Amino acid sequence: MQKNMVFVEYQAVYEGPKRVKGYVDLSHVRPSPSPELSRCFKAGDSVDAYWENGWRKGVVRDILENSKYVVGFHGNGAKEEETEIEQCNLRLHREWDDGCWVPPLIKLTESSKEKDDKSRKVKVKIVFGKRQANAKFQKDDEVEVTSDGEGFNGSWFSAVVVEYIGNDKYLVEYPTLKTEDGMPLREEAKAHHIRPCPPELSCAASFRLHEVVDAWYNDGWWVGVISRVLTGSKYAVYFSLTNEELEFDHSNLRHHQDWHNGKWIIASGDAS
Repeated sequence: MQKNMVFVEYQAVYEGPKRVKGYVDLSHVRPSPSPELSRCFKAGDSVDAYWENGWRKGVVRDILENSKYVVGFHGNGAKEEETEIEQCNLRLHREWDDGCWVPPLIKLTESSKEKDDKSRKVKVKIVFGKRQANAKFQKDDEVEVTSDGEGFNGSWFSAVVVEYIGNDKYLVEYPTLKTEDGMPLREEAKAHHIRPCPPELSCAASFRLHEVVDAWYNDGWWVGVISRVLTGSKYAVYFSLTNEELEFDHSNLRHHQDWHNGKWIIASGDAS
């Protein structure tokens, strides 16, 4: 391996249920710029838009209502493509040059910080102090989220915590679930519907008949029971909540674990 290569794991790029990992040239790696959540944009601004699982350079073409913008993207000489992007998924475009951001982050944020300090100082201390004291998870924590909604019982979906919004609720973003616009889905989730990502266990050579497992299906993990052991490293899994039996490759199954009182409990044996 060459010295200028580094091994990385992509947060929002998946191959099946697992994140993509690989070596890339060091010249293609840079730090993540600090977020500027309160920044507003004007027509003509050069921006980066979070779109299709990554940050893509574009230009603000129009300003819409409800903190949305029309952003134009150029691609390989083709006609410019435009799409609506929410403000929270935009940032000012910057280049990483010789260890510094151009334009620099400090100069752009210093003036707005000075203007807002007097009016926001007391409010920020009260709101954020209260939220952090009650928050079980922090911003950017990788978690799994379940739901009481019909058709989702027994499932867990990978997500990232965006922020704690109070009243024991969080705003989360699902990297594998998309909106109609192709953006990662964001929604509120109650704290008791959120758990840390389970630890990776050594891959089983095989799963046993009647063993409780999690199966990767429809972009999430669903709890089921091995109902038949098939040939070619395949298994039939029975889901009692939907009364369905589906076939899965060995690579799309994992040991079932439960999060109880702050600890992971591994399923000790067969389903009763």
